[in-house]
Amino acid sequence: MNTTSFVHPNAKIGLHVEIGPFSYIAENVEIGANTIIYPGVTILDGSKIGENCRIFTGAVIGAEAQDLSYAGEETWVEVGDFVTIREFVTLHRGTKVKKKTVIGDHCYLMAYAHVAHDCLVGHHCIFANGVNLAGHVEVGNFVNFGGLSAVHQFCKIGSHAMIGGGSIVRRDVPPFIKAVRNPVAYGGVNKIGLTRKGFSRESIDSITDIYRYLFVKNTNLSKGIAEMQANIPESEYKREIEAFIAGSNRGLIKGL
Repeated sequence: MNTTSFVHPNAKIGLHVEIGPFSYIAENVEIGANTIIYPGVTILDGSKIGENCRIFTGAVIGAEAQDLSYAGEETWVEVGDFVTIREFVTLHRGTKVKKKTVIGDHCYLMAYAHVAHDCLVGHHCIFANGVNLAGHVEVGNFVNFGGLSAVHQFCKIGSHAMIGGGSIVRRDVPPFIKAVRNPVAYGGVNKIGLTRKGFSRESIDSITDIYRYLFVKNTNLSKGIAEMQANIPESEYKREIEAFIAGSNRGLIKGL
């Protein structure tokens, strides 16, 4: 550790952690083994960082929630293992609602991304430059966000979804699809992403058939759901999509 950095003596620092110069590590902080903290990083109270992470210059982790209801409660931000946090990313602690903000394992957050209070982000997600999540957003696994996209508070993004660059997401985005344009709308199944993740051609075709009923053949979602349930054989993908729709609070994005 460089002597120009401040590391509180009560901070829990794992084995083989590297801390560059001019960084600040507060008292109530945990950093897992083999993590690299580059110069000029600020990690504040309530931050738990996993193992084998890389945190680049200017990043601020664990700042208080930008929420007027926050009254100084003890809350946390938890970052998983093998997470890369690039320059000037900001991750805010939770509020009394959920108590913590979570970033899953193997996520990659590019420069200037922001994750607000009480967000729950799954594993293997990629945030391009300037992505912004408002408070209480829930993100599944393997979600990709294009640059400068933004998500309204309390929205949900399903696993394996792709959010197009510059999109403003105000409603829930179900799994396996692309959300594009403004106002954001269904842009087809995320076939390239699913293929890269090892989905079979048959599985992708089945998912495409489901969304054909939900977003292409019908402008009425209730009618689309009824036809999909009547005509599509049972599968894990059908059950996941049905469960997502049932748990949606803000309503789904529009179809074609």
